[in-house]
Amino acid sequence: MAATGSEEQGGKAYYVTTPIYYVNDAPHLGHAYTTVAGDVLTRWHRQRGEKVWYLTGTDEHGQKIMRTAEANGVTPQEWCDKLVEEAWKPLWKHLNIANDDFIRTTEKRHTARVQEFVQDLYDKDEVYKGGYEGPYCVGCEEYKLPGDLIEDENGVKLCPIHKKPVEILKEENYFFKLSEYGPKLLAHYEANPGFIQPESARNEVVNFVKQGLQDLSISRSTFDWGVPVPWDEKHVIYVWVDALLNYATAVGYGANQEKFDTTFPADVHLIGKDILRFHSVIWPAMLMAQGLPVPGRVVANGWLMVGGEKMSKSNLTGIKPQDLTSHFGVDAYRWYFLRAIAFGQDGSFSWEDFSARYTSELANDYGNLASRVAAMVGKYFGGTLPADAAPGDAEQAVRDGLATAVAEADRKIGEELDFAGGIAAVFDFVKQVNGYLTEQEPWKVAKDDSDEGRARLATILYTASDALRALAVLLNAVMPETSQKLWDSLGAAESLGALADQRVQDAGTWGLLPAGTTVTKGAVLFPRLEEPAA
Repeated sequence: MAATGSEEQGGKAYYVTTPIYYVNDAPHLGHAYTTVAGDVLTRWHRQRGEKVWYLTGTDEHGQKIMRTAEANGVTPQEWCDKLVEEAWKPLWKHLNIANDDFIRTTEKRHTARVQEFVQDLYDKDEVYKGGYEGPYCVGCEEYKLPGDLIEDENGVKLCPIHKKPVEILKEENYFFKLSEYGPKLLAHYEANPGFIQPESARNEVVNFVKQGLQDLSISRSTFDWGVPVPWDEKHVIYVWVDALLNYATAVGYGANQEKFDTTFPADVHLIGKDILRFHSVIWPAMLMAQGLPVPGRVVANGWLMVGGEKMSKSNLTGIKPQDLTSHFGVDAYRWYFLRAIAFGQDGSFSWEDFSARYTSELANDYGNLASRVAAMVGKYFGGTLPADAAPGDAEQAVRDGLATAVAEADRKIGEELDFAGGIAAVFDFVKQVNGYLTEQEPWKVAKDDSDEGRARLATILYTASDALRALAVLLNAVMPETSQKLWDSLGAAESLGALADQRVQDAGTWGLLPAGTTVTKGAVLFPRLEEPAA
């Protein structure tokens, strides 16, 4: 889905990227995890009223893609076209991903700029010709250092990520003088301690660079599926150099200077930890060589685990996101992985944990709160929101709780990328409002027909309704469809305008939902789960 309104404001955009994903197969939960995280982050910043640009896409060159296409009896381009149009783009639409652009590395807008970038490096004497022999993992599209490899029971050297034998390759290639950038990179890491996150990832990279960098082979000559090296077309540009440059080419590098100047560099690169070195070592070194600014942050999320193994098709533990959304719904899916797993850490998925959290937090706590408040406004006030007649200490406690939730969620999600912590802060407030209703017992207060009784009932239900107004805003980035349903049921669209126009930092301002608004009980936000088929 294309986002709207991202270019209306002036100044630099808050620019977030996912990795561009290999199209050797259909997307799995790991790909969706990172992409949903980026979507929540950028939706949050849009809800702040900021100018935002969110980029995702596909990495379509290299030996792995070529071999996959050959195994399926089609050309690499035919394979890429099929996977992108039939698997990748439809999934992002299904998951309600509001990306502003989708870059494919086979597009002319990308390949021409990649050639220009590499030609500039060559002209600046940053590239030279040489030979190389070493262990290569086709799955990673990377030469491995001997110390990085593991052995199987027969002594065969394996890639530590894919657990498959590496190939010993010997080629005459072109090399980027990466070794010269070690001191500059270390100085940047020291001056910008938040450049690589989490801290464990930062420590890994700093230690790696301190050991000394080798020059980087930036071309391959044993196959032809890639961007030709402009001065020597017997070579194609190394797929990772090609891929990393998408972050620049997609926002106008070499083609639209105004767009480039107001978007680049990325504020946040969201990546999997297996591609950390590419983004925190090679990518900033390439930019330094060109005199271009480096990204603000490289944030590595952990791996999703099933039975202790990374969730991917390569080890047969892949699960399609649609397997879960068909049972739990899209919004619950978006919520669960960011709620249950601390971003940056490895996390385990289980159907049982998802079911338990869905029932407890979404259906019982949040969904039931929305249903019973709407039902009581309908029953006791004919669906017309009453005025906040006589607020007291109990109501002030709710207001204070909301202010805390807004501040915590904005800091944790918007700045720290602690999605689990931010969502938890919001759901702590959900629990507080439920507790408030339990203590105030509006169903008993309703039996008091005196003016004081009616005023007290009005205050209780107004307090709960305005709390729901704030929750719709706070959870809009995470669960946009559900938040819209709640917004509509509160009558807020007519009285306050579009949900997207509500500022998250203002969500804690009390009393925004005007008395007299028509509140209706809509469909249950989180229906009871059906037992999955055996």
